Amino acid sequence: MTCLRHADQIIIKVVEHHMSVKEFRASRRAAMRTAAAVAVAMLGLSATASAADAWPSKPIRYVVPFGAGGLADSVARLIAQPLGDWLGQPVVVENRAGVSGVVGTQMVAKSPADGYTLVGGTITTHAVIPYFNKSIGYDVVKDFKPVHMLGTVTNVLVVNVDSPYKTFPDLLNALRAKPDELTFGTAGPGTSQHLAGELLQSLTNTRMRQIPYKGGTQAMTDLIGGQIDMIFETSTVAKTLIDSQRVRALGSTGPDPVEGLPDVLPLAQQGIEGFDVRSWQGVFAPAGTPDEVVKKLADGIDAVLKMPEIRTRMATLGIVPSDMGPAEFAQYQAQEIERWGKVISSAGIEAQ
Repeated sequence: MTCLRHADQIIIKVVEHHMSVKEFRASRRAAMRTAAAVAVAMLGLSATASAADAWPSKPIRYVVPFGAGGLADSVARLIAQPLGDWLGQPVVVENRAGVSGVVGTQMVAKSPADGYTLVGGTITTHAVIPYFNKSIGYDVVKDFKPVHMLGTVTNVLVVNVDSPYKTFPDLLNALRAKPDELTFGTAGPGTSQHLAGELLQSLTNTRMRQIPYKGGTQAMTDLIGGQIDMIFETSTVAKTLIDSQRVRALGSTGPDPVEGLPDVLPLAQQGIEGFDVRSWQGVFAPAGTPDEVVKKLADGIDAVLKMPEIRTRMATLGIVPSDMGPAEFAQYQAQEIERWGKVISSAGIEAQ
């Protein structure tokens, strides 16, 4: 019996030893797998960090999808040099105009997502253009990453200085009395001038005719010449003409009075509750651009927009600077798309 008990103890010890060896080997294999996974993750983080640290290593192209001399072009050229100084590489502005900003925007959508090609987007190119044009060749949300909002611009409702409409109530009474007779000029479908006209009709249950032009200059020439009844012009252009007494202001399109035009009341304060039309300018990168690069860009733009001299010059352009970074800008863009979709749908406008 003693010999059997001794043999059992030996067998138990052997089994215990065997199990401990197996457990040890299993735990060692698990540890090695964990270490390998950690190493891979660390390598990935290191590669991402080094890529972000290395960017930018060459000049950055800032595409303006409109012609030279316009607001989008002026803003781009205003921030390009100080942004390049902040990043350590030149920011080169390139104009690619055509089809209400579609040509240049589409090009950037199809560019490498490496942070070296950006586009100066607007309410037209990145919010409302799909409601007017079926074949733009890009998705305003899926094909881009919002980087930073640059600022907003309020428009001013102006009429010819000899117009019979001395006040906004005068104009509103005429709109109600003469459906489809009065005209408003725009720089084209989907522009802030057009959106303001559509929103006014929607909120007042009136009808007027849009007269689209290829640019705002010709529209204003015809307003001064008496060929059209009104324009919702950008505040910068409007102020110059108001000051020179070539046009008369009846109201502004934002929630607050325009700087430099304190006597021009917002339409929202003249009985049109909810009237708020502000064009905006912002920077977008192609979808897939690394988050670290987008953040670095956003930080640089934010720093530039806080420079006193830049803020002063933006004020002369009629732009209120924004502090919206990637996340807030993306949310704002989504709200604008939804909001204007409802207005355009209620107006019965269909994409062509």
